Amino acid sequence: MEVCYQLPVLPLDRPVPKHVLSRRGAISFSSSSSLFGAPDPRQLSQRRGAISYDSSDQTALYIRMLARLGGESEAAVGSAPERRVRRLLSLQRYLHSSRLLRGVAQQIPLPILDEDYTGQARCMLEKVGNWNFDIFLFDRLTNGNSLITLTFHLLDQYGLVELFRLDVVRLWRFLVLVQEDYHAHNPYHNAVHAADVTQAMYCYLREPALSKSLTSYDILLGLLAAATHDLDHPGVNQPFLIKTDHYLASLYKNTSVLENHHWKSAVGLLRETGLFSHLPAEDSLSLERDLGSLILATDISRQNDYLSRFRLHLDQSNLCLSNASHRHFVLQMALKCADICNPCRPWELSKQWSDKVTEEFFQQGDVEKKHKLEVSPLCDRANNTVGNIQIGFMTYVAEPLFAEWSRFSDTRLSQTMLGHMGLNKASWGSREQSPSPDPPPPPPTPPPLAQSSPKTNLREGEYPDAS
Repeated sequence: MEVCYQLPVLPLDRPVPKHVLSRRGAISFSSSSSLFGAPDPRQLSQRRGAISYDSSDQTALYIRMLARLGGESEAAVGSAPERRVRRLLSLQRYLHSSRLLRGVAQQIPLPILDEDYTGQARCMLEKVGNWNFDIFLFDRLTNGNSLITLTFHLLDQYGLVELFRLDVVRLWRFLVLVQEDYHAHNPYHNAVHAADVTQAMYCYLREPALSKSLTSYDILLGLLAAATHDLDHPGVNQPFLIKTDHYLASLYKNTSVLENHHWKSAVGLLRETGLFSHLPAEDSLSLERDLGSLILATDISRQNDYLSRFRLHLDQSNLCLSNASHRHFVLQMALKCADICNPCRPWELSKQWSDKVTEEFFQQGDVEKKHKLEVSPLCDRANNTVGNIQIGFMTYVAEPLFAEWSRFSDTRLSQTMLGHMGLNKASWGSREQSPSPDPPPPPPTPPPLAQSSPKTNLREGEYPDAS
């Protein structure tokens, strides 16, 4: 990949200083540094995944996912003082970060990150709209804060912070909590995946069909949904939660269990931080509902429903983006595409994602074997390979969706995505036929593929949740 930000001045294998590692995840890359009077780690673990159903915050019900792979869960009702976590940032940290964000030279040097790291991260953000954006490199350059840094940058770039009068401290606090509530130990469903989906969503929002029609509210909603669409994902799929009688499956009546949990978790953080508390209550509730509608659309078991509706609109040429409901539907389809766009990335990025998502499948299968449960489809590492899983996913899920998206937005980006997917599929096929330690990657420039509308025979539960 030819990118401007891959400069030779930064040795990425250089050890990161201890003072940097201790400051991971806040406005000065820290939510746990004792320098700023951070809360006890036990308090942090108690609030992970919390969902508030009571905006008065006096006797709020909190449902916590404290255990991960089928472990114990906890529901607790506590008083406000017991749940209070001191996460608000000091004025000094806020002013320091504001100078960095505005590009103003800092007056008092603080050991956050070496300048060559932050300099290259800023250089990458200048190319954030490129489809070959390397989110893995960006995550390293931001010391694991790719989701916070990227989302804040995009919201600010669109002028949404000023337009919606968002408090900068509350916004940053919200993004810090969002990133923390993604499980870093998940091979795939983690904050880096959320950042990758957010970057892809930004690419789609810039497409001519959308950019000239979407409102600022639509853009705000799309970026927030992308950043939170897999919030507090446990690393297992819905069938696993159902067959283990997990409390989330009971709570959401076995229907879009994970997606409902992601949505409610996002709403909980919005209310906890008061990000939209300055808006009229009716507007805040409407935003929460619309956010849920976007996140629920990522349910892979409903793929055929959305795809059939999208295809019908395109066949009848009746999508009118001056209509708010039609714009919202297109946002749903854009988020669905962003969520599963890994096969459409250049090989160097796509392969990394393929390995990660397959490993997460296999880890679920290992847990199922350990507890003598029926192993879910494609989760048995003894009977499946990365290649055959990826080829099947592209054939039955990704190709039909992106073929229809290219009909809606027939642009260079759409053809590039289809071209990459075709090359990646061929590469996986050659690996399956003739395994070798390191077969050559596909050509760097994919040829355009003809548009088509292949039918899909995806069955509910056939693929683990790769969203």
